[in-house]
Amino acid sequence: FDREIEVGAPDTHGRAEILRIHTREMPLGDGVDLDQYAASTHGFVGADLESLIREAAMNALRRVRPDLDLEGDEIDADTLESLSVTEADFRAAHREIEPSALREVFVETPDVTWDDVGGLTETKARLQEAIQWPLEYPEAYRQVDLNSTSGILLHGPPGTGKTLLAKAVANEAESNFISVKGPELFDKYVGESEKGVREIFSKARENAPTVIFFDEIDAIASQRGSGDDSQVGERVVSQLLTELDGLEALEDVVVIAATNRPDLIDDALTRAGRIEQEIEVGEPDEETRREILEIHTQTRPLADDVDLNAIAAATDGFVGAELAAVCRTAASAAVREHVQARRNGESATVDEMALTQAQFADAIREISEDGREPVLTTQTAADDAETAEPAD
Repeated sequence: FDREIEVGAPDTHGRAEILRIHTREMPLGDGVDLDQYAASTHGFVGADLESLIREAAMNALRRVRPDLDLEGDEIDADTLESLSVTEADFRAAHREIEPSALREVFVETPDVTWDDVGGLTETKARLQEAIQWPLEYPEAYRQVDLNSTSGILLHGPPGTGKTLLAKAVANEAESNFISVKGPELFDKYVGESEKGVREIFSKARENAPTVIFFDEIDAIASQRGSGDDSQVGERVVSQLLTELDGLEALEDVVVIAATNRPDLIDDALTRAGRIEQEIEVGEPDEETRREILEIHTQTRPLADDVDLNAIAAATDGFVGAELAAVCRTAASAAVREHVQARRNGESATVDEMALTQAQFADAIREISEDGREPVLTTQTAADDAETAEPAD
């Protein structure tokens, strides 16, 4: 067998051609854009695309199933003519089909967008420049002979949104997203841990563009020579260094690592050419806290006395996760009061439920580590206090 022919996963052009072949005799709705699905189905092989088309068609049939007379010999011609596969059918099918080329590793398509990330404007801009721009404007990078960044390290206190940022940038860049939890790579058998690292990068190269996200990377890439008897950690670090800056270049593959302890990471991993960009995700300021609160309360009913500016000012030192917990705790209090009122025989309806300023104050007191007593003074009350005449 002196001649080898590799039949790999198709590129964007190949996927578009396959999709057009399988939809030649299919009545497509006006909003269906096959080129868009060809661009967003990284890692899909021909059989996966065929399953995607078949599942979309089945969704269309399920939609008109109640209108069909299955007991008769023939189906009404008007029903057949009105049958079409819509954009919603394709979207539902796309969520259900898993790409075959990536089944050996954990891959997900995040549904987080930049709108779900409050504040962090400078951090989001740097991530867009490092990941989105090389994919959206490749001709500009080729013109100046500039390669995209191979690795980014996000570090900061727990709960500041490092994982959320990684998911958002992978979604906005329309890339595959491989999530690697640090300790899960370790195996008790010799060579298996390094093999896991090799397979992750191999799958990422085959299905580029791909974002590989190492959460808690300090668990697998700590300083070498720390006295580990098994030497597994040192071999994993060596394998990571080889994959990031070895003979086989990373094309359209970006590594994002997150950690709360950047001082524990091996120095060789963070040098130029590997994970070269370090972005600190610190505690949010008052304006950022206000944006985070708006995101977490946009689908929750708020009472008239709720002032998000006052809540943002009273939550100094809170990170994004704690602000989300404040909103959840206030919502839980609203549900608790509603249920207790109904059990006491009071006339309480769901439509009357709303989160109040007092519930937010109790939530801040419960979430804060120091048990602070929040001062939630609304702007209207503050204005009234300023304009009130002094007492005799």
